[in-house]
Amino acid sequence: MVDWLFPFLAALVTGALSSWGVGGGTLLLVCMTLLLGVDHREAQMINLLFFLPTAGISLFFHRKNGFLDKETWRQAALPGTAAALAGAMISMMLDVSMLRRPFGALLLYGGASMLLSTRKKREGLAD
Repeated sequence: MVDWLFPFLAALVTGALSSWGVGGGTLLLVCMTLLLGVDHREAQMINLLFFLPTAGISLFFHRKNGFLDKETWRQAALPGTAAALAGAMISMMLDVSMLRRPFGALLLYGGASMLLSTRKKREGLAD
């Protein structure tokens, strides 16, 4: 009866965290794969379904408010789309177990980078 409750709460919490800039998509992937037992590729697909509308709305409002650097967008849109499609095709050819370790390493690197940059900022403020 309440099988939907935990996934709903996970999406709600990761969505709230992403609005604060924490990286809710990454948290949603981790939550789905580790806590909910969702296959990694399926979790990526679900994550994209959440991301695409959000990115489109963000792009619209950034453009409307004058925060969109049009030249950078023009230079990045096509290569970024091509790289994303190539990465998706390559990931579909690989065994899921081959994706887990690099993804985990990426998460650890990103977390460590965030922690170290925060610590450096605090030390700079204390001086």
